Amino acid sequence: METLAIIVPCYNEQEALPLFYKEASKVLEKLDYDYKLLLINDGSKDNTLSIMKSIAEKDEHVKYLSFSRNFGKEAAMYAGFCNANADYVCVMDADMQDPPSLLPEMLEILHTQDYDSVATRRKNREGEPPIRSWFAHRFYEIINKISDADIVDGARDFRLMKREMVEAIVSMTEYNRFSKGIFGWIGFKTYWLSYDNIERVAGETKWNFWKLTKYAIDGIINFSQAPLSAVSGFGVLMTVVSFLMLVVVVGRKLIYGDPVAGWASTICVIIFIGGLQLFCLGVIGHYIAKMYLETKQRPHFIISETNDEDAVKLK
Repeated sequence: METLAIIVPCYNEQEALPLFYKEASKVLEKLDYDYKLLLINDGSKDNTLSIMKSIAEKDEHVKYLSFSRNFGKEAAMYAGFCNANADYVCVMDADMQDPPSLLPEMLEILHTQDYDSVATRRKNREGEPPIRSWFAHRFYEIINKISDADIVDGARDFRLMKREMVEAIVSMTEYNRFSKGIFGWIGFKTYWLSYDNIERVAGETKWNFWKLTKYAIDGIINFSQAPLSAVSGFGVLMTVVSFLMLVVVVGRKLIYGDPVAGWASTICVIIFIGGLQLFCLGVIGHYIAKMYLETKQRPHFIISETNDEDAVKLK
């Protein structure tokens, strides 16, 4: 019998997790697979871990991994990939925005068609603030233009993959992870399954506007050198402009004898140039910070508690 592993990263999902488990187990029990529901507790501060333990005691298909602290969703997904020893591996959220009812269709596509994964995307962003949707669309446009990663607008982390693709993801051991970019960068044939946007069944979203902005910036830096090229371009442009202005000022002095005046405008130019330099240094600093974290080679996650005897607890 073929095996199926469902990876579910959880952070403060005490309200949604029981509802997700009820719906997911209902779907999984009807499938002809030896399945494992792998729940990842990403340092939750509520009763998420207790609920996981309670579910695992009643259902032998449920395994849980509990981090020693909050390492982030990317680390939770990576821990799941490292511990999901199955023919087919799926990632989905516990908030029911990734409907378990799509799993049979996704499995059918991988069995009957020549694809390595089935990924999901939202047809629309109903229920989201308009400004957030606008920025999201712009992000996908920008990152697809400036990077090698193929990221579809509206793509979710909800994805079903064959074993070969999962092994490729696990082999990418970078500390600064951006899974949407990794999925696109490694290639493999992907079928995109669209569905209407679904709001959370319970609890509150952990992704506010500023966290999403930081996530977008991390994605651009992790998969593109375009910001560094832009900084270089700014430097060349300002050098050329400054040289031309110097020629004009010296020429007017020599030809017309005009006095070099304009203290206020000079200060404005100095402040502008200083601000531009600090901005450029900030962009370069982001890349250096990423390199600094990579060179430390710290583990992506630390598992402090689990009911899976074969779990990889540190990687």
